[in-house]
Amino acid sequence: MRKSGVLLPVSSIPSKYGIGTFSKQAYNFIDLLEKAGQSYWQILPLGPTGYGDSPYQSFSTFAGNPYYIDLEALIEAGYLTEAECDQYDFGDNDEYIDYEKIYLSRFKVLKTAYHNSEIEKDPDYTKFVRDNGYWLDDYALYMAVKNSFDGKSWSEWDEDIKLRKPAAMKQYREQYAEEVAFYQFQQYLFAKQWFALKEYANRKKIQIIGDIPIYVAFDSADTWANPELFQLDDTLTPIAVAGCPPDAFSATGQLWGNPLYKWDYHKKTEYAWWMKRIAYCYELYDVVRIDHFRGFDEYYSIPYGDETAEYGHWEQGPGYEIFKTMKAKLGNKAVIAEDLGFLTDSVIKLVKKTGYPGMKILQFAFDSREESDYLPHNYVANSIVYTGTHDNDTTLGWYEKLSRKDKAFAKRYLNIRSRKDVQWEFIRAAMASVSDTCVIPMQDYLGLGEEARINIPSTLGINWKWRMLPGQFTEELAERIYKMTKLYGRAAVKK
Repeated sequence: MRKSGVLLPVSSIPSKYGIGTFSKQAYNFIDLLEKAGQSYWQILPLGPTGYGDSPYQSFSTFAGNPYYIDLEALIEAGYLTEAECDQYDFGDNDEYIDYEKIYLSRFKVLKTAYHNSEIEKDPDYTKFVRDNGYWLDDYALYMAVKNSFDGKSWSEWDEDIKLRKPAAMKQYREQYAEEVAFYQFQQYLFAKQWFALKEYANRKKIQIIGDIPIYVAFDSADTWANPELFQLDDTLTPIAVAGCPPDAFSATGQLWGNPLYKWDYHKKTEYAWWMKRIAYCYELYDVVRIDHFRGFDEYYSIPYGDETAEYGHWEQGPGYEIFKTMKAKLGNKAVIAEDLGFLTDSVIKLVKKTGYPGMKILQFAFDSREESDYLPHNYVANSIVYTGTHDNDTTLGWYEKLSRKDKAFAKRYLNIRSRKDVQWEFIRAAMASVSDTCVIPMQDYLGLGEEARINIPSTLGINWKWRMLPGQFTEELAERIYKMTKLYGRAAVKK
């Protein structure tokens, strides 16, 4: 069945207090998606972010980002007053997130909410802490200990707690009991608000497409609590780290720095940690996009300590076995395989064997020198088409930088007559394609340029900041989206 959706990070919702949250504006966004005939809302990973603010480098693969907790809902619940919120500076630019100001204010105001809440008397909270103990206990303690060491990575903590010696674990858990409870409180609020929002979306027949990064951060509760899962030496220092080799986009490659998995260990446990991780993802989301799918076939291993990705080599991943295990243990789940980049024959075979739809990116199609698999006439139905993703420029921003020849090719292919048609002709080509699913970034519907780009890979300090302005997504725009969605047989609702 043909469907379509919109890509918009939660952080980009035009909520109050400096960053997008699970707010009334998020519910309003879902209402407009319904009016626009959409079936999906695609978001980015929801985990708590650290240095660089990237949702792909999270302190936990299970925890949620406390920045997304809606403070207005806490005011309504009596945990906060408006005056308590208004005494903090969350930034003054509605179009961009000021992460430093959010970091310096959000935890303070949430700490006030925690002290006002008397949450320990709430049986729902007690049940949440108990049911999620398998990840929450480690995460909350990890954050409390991390704070006690001024935010340093766990690898720089005192030896006893770094190595999780039982006496040290007991001592820190008792010493920082209140801080541990504060982090449990944050996760309870996150889960309560997110699941309410997701339930609302599902009632409106909108499914959530979530994103699971293949790797976890070295500085994370996951690596600290489960070092046996990763390629670490006897001192818990990484032996090798993740990244991508040099290519046309980067002469020195991409050095991500995440620890690599010890796949032989995972195989022995029948991928138990992965199954827990994926099962939890299907509580959070309806469809899961698996980031860097190629890494399950082969992964790029860079010696730890290298300053670039130039001297890495390819190693064998778990291949189909992990997905066979997943299907056996969790059933047939809706998955999107992020199969972008240079694809070998073996990864193409792996995607085909899983049966998962791969991704088609229109911005990759218009190279006038050669025929591209990303041109719509080459698509197969079992695929997801995007004009661009969070790693690309907006369609307008990208189009303005095209070479003369490539731009002329795009104009001929898409029948572009003027600049005001550009993003709509790209959207039309995606909608008209045979791909079962079409997902369009919100910035393209809004006709925004490079100022609204979400991420430039391999850069720090300038990403993940763009926000939609209040009132930018109008009823009129929803109607225009609906008409095009209906025209190409993708509309979820009849009007």
